[in-house]
Amino acid sequence: MATSAERARHWRYAELPGVDLLRARYVEKIFVRHTHENFVIAAIADGVEVFHHGGADQYAGPGSLALVNPDTAHTGRAGVPEGWRYGAVYPSPELVAEIAAETTSIRGTPGFVAPVLDDPYTVGLVHQVLRAAEEGNALAADTMLRVAVTRLLRLNGGPLPQRSVRSAGARTAARARAVLEERMAEPPTLERLAADLGTSPFALLRAFRDAYGMPPHTWLTDARVRRARHLLDAGSAPAAAAVAVGFTDQPHLNRHFSRIVGVPPGAYQRERKNVQDHHGRLAVPSGVWQNRQLSQTYAVKDAENPTPPSSGTPWESGSPSDCPVSPSG
Repeated sequence: MATSAERARHWRYAELPGVDLLRARYVEKIFVRHTHENFVIAAIADGVEVFHHGGADQYAGPGSLALVNPDTAHTGRAGVPEGWRYGAVYPSPELVAEIAAETTSIRGTPGFVAPVLDDPYTVGLVHQVLRAAEEGNALAADTMLRVAVTRLLRLNGGPLPQRSVRSAGARTAARARAVLEERMAEPPTLERLAADLGTSPFALLRAFRDAYGMPPHTWLTDARVRRARHLLDAGSAPAAAAVAVGFTDQPHLNRHFSRIVGVPPGAYQRERKNVQDHHGRLAVPSGVWQNRQLSQTYAVKDAENPTPPSSGTPWESGSPSDCPVSPSG
């Protein structure tokens, strides 16, 4: 069970469309193998996060970033007894592609090359994005996000390899995935799925793992949580979303949702509702904060020899809107 020291807030800021935001401190939290539709840019403030990525454990400590491309399977857990504290932004592939086209020479679909980058300056930028979003400073939040993504792409970016589906195994895996997406609430057994596709269970298992980084049942759980997120964003109650995607009940959704998203579905939906309720209201920027921080905006031009941010990472003691991590929704 999660310790009471664990706290997390997963939210959106209406002025940063298509970008998820997260502040969290985890000690005993274990993220099961999963993927994200968006990029993961996680800035470690304290402790160490270990995440399995690309066939090996990756270690991200203070001053470094954990970087995961969309639809890339990975896990997450503490690398030290005290856990880890971090802030993260999850920009959409469309936004990253837009930034890459405007500010880099990357051709093709942009992405990150290495899963861990030691760069305290960008860690500071990520935390400044989160602070600006919390303060309602839309200009600063958008500016800092674009500067951070540009810097990361220049330091650690390149074109993503195109996934090939030319082999028989890859084609079978893609067909299996399509079946599971269509029959998410009532999926077939592995034996039935393999028979319908004209292959054997173990051959399908190997092909699916090779194509998507996880076996079909793990992928299905991840896909159910992803679809549940969309239903919660659209206003469905957690209990209704659970049944719609194939979980037996809301506690079943709560368990898997927390292991993948990092917060229970109820807390997740409350933050989304807050964004919808406040959308369209004029946010007054913090002039002092803006004047202090925007002076660093153009430091990305000097990426080879950056000057560290003048302010440390915020959120030392948490925010009133941060919710303790718990299994309940």
